[in-house]
Amino acid sequence: MPVFHDQLNREIYLSSIPKRIISVVPSQTELLFYLGLDQEVVGITKFCIHPADKFKSTTKIGGTKTLDIDKIKSLQPDLIIANKEENERSQLEELMKHFPVWISDIYDLPGAVDMIERVGALVEREDEAKVLTQTISRSFDKLIIQASNLRTAYFIWRKPYMAAGKSTFINSMLQKCGLKNAFELDRYPEIDTQTLINSRPDVILLSSEPYPFKDQHIAEFKAMLPNAIIKLVDGELFSWYGSQLLHAPQYFEKLIKELIISHSPNQ
Repeated sequence: MPVFHDQLNREIYLSSIPKRIISVVPSQTELLFYLGLDQEVVGITKFCIHPADKFKSTTKIGGTKTLDIDKIKSLQPDLIIANKEENERSQLEELMKHFPVWISDIYDLPGAVDMIERVGALVEREDEAKVLTQTISRSFDKLIIQASNLRTAYFIWRKPYMAAGKSTFINSMLQKCGLKNAFELDRYPEIDTQTLINSRPDVILLSSEPYPFKDQHIAEFKAMLPNAIIKLVDGELFSWYGSQLLHAPQYFEKLIKELIISHSPNQ
């Protein structure tokens, strides 16, 4: 029986090539379909919106943190692919009693590359996964960004305000952009108004997800920090660590050029 290790170094035993896969993480769902597993993926969450046609046609098994355990059991998966941060531990532990559960744990680009290649091995798409990771790595290697060191606050939630801190994949992408996180706090801290003002960010990035920040929220932050550059950004390109990474370097390059121009004394 083949033995695989997930990113928590747990051993996963598969009796055969998986033919009934449930993915409970949006970026990893998109990856599975990118690798050509259209027939094998039998269940996804309501947040697994890419690719759009597969989202419409594939059975939904709840949200990433509110999995429908009974529905998952009814689908009889031979593999569940999850993530330590995005899914609830207690729910994953319940599923482990019945099915093989492979868990990713990703904080940076090398971790994402490792996940893609390990998943490729799990589902017998090693060649396709390797081509994908090589393409992603080359794209990031070609990313030429001036290290601006602009102090940046990246917000993921409103009411309460929550930001991406250190030890997050988003923070590693900010570093790829030559930006400096305005917060020295770990994970996803709640940020009150005074903490934000005291952090003196040059830039405030408002993510499109998980909270869908819109144009009307810019004024809210402008009132607190009138001199900061405030921009809406595509959250998928900062936080999805699967095949979406193909599009991130080009997006980052354009974004940073705009930020540097906006920060120029002449502007």
